Amino acid sequence: MTAELGIAPRPRLRGPDRSTLFAWLFAALVAVAWSALWALHASPFARYVDHGGWGDAGVLAALCTTIPQGQIVVPAVLHASAWVLMITAMMLPTTFPVLQVFRRIVAQRPDSGLLTGLVVLGFLVAWMAFGLLAHAADALLLALARREGALIAYGWVIGAAVLAGAGLFQFSALKYRCLEQCHTPFGFVIARWHGRSASREAFRLGFDHGLFCVGCCWALMLVMFVVGMGSLGWMVVLAAIMAAEKNLPWGRRLRAPLGLGLIGWAAAIVLANA
Repeated sequence: MTAELGIAPRPRLRGPDRSTLFAWLFAALVAVAWSALWALHASPFARYVDHGGWGDAGVLAALCTTIPQGQIVVPAVLHASAWVLMITAMMLPTTFPVLQVFRRIVAQRPDSGLLTGLVVLGFLVAWMAFGLLAHAADALLLALARREGALIAYGWVIGAAVLAGAGLFQFSALKYRCLEQCHTPFGFVIARWHGRSASREAFRLGFDHGLFCVGCCWALMLVMFVVGMGSLGWMVVLAAIMAAEKNLPWGRRLRAPLGLGLIGWAAAIVLANA
């Protein structure tokens, strides 16, 4: 039965060494992602994270005109690349409990490294889909703002609405149904891994985990569009909050203070501008 599920027997003496090596490699990947974000923010190319300046560069402007639908495709590709880097830094660390369980289960398989990579890929694909949708909505708002000058003058309304929505979502049942899936990594993996179609199951496991992660964190990620996609400090703060909510036993205690804080922030913006 354990062989059919692809579950490894009790690890041998080499098991802990492999587990430690994976933990170090995982930490190194996340550290490289954060370092790359820091270097990008400190460089003249910071506009590629906060994509308001994509069309300013001459090379990109020329590329947009030479590629069919380039004004849509080029910004979307650049945004997707920056988004994946940001998700790798901010959200991938929250998957470590699931990856750790999965690695133990497939430890004795010769393709364990490939399968783990497919789990990570599935997770990133789920977040990529959300990022492209968020980019499309943001680009639509920017296009409307250029057409309707009044929208620029009242842009603070959109920011306040996003913050208030994120605050209210903290009290929603959907958020905590998704969080429950993140709080039980062993049950989550066992329910989706059977060892028959290994590659497909590994990718689907990562994708499903990504969907639940999006389900509990999407509102907080939208706050990045309010405070600025180019703000490294806010990335660190939001990443720490989402990691605590997903992985720490006391994470659910953040529900009320965080929700009320976001709603209060939105109210302060309204009072300052109304």
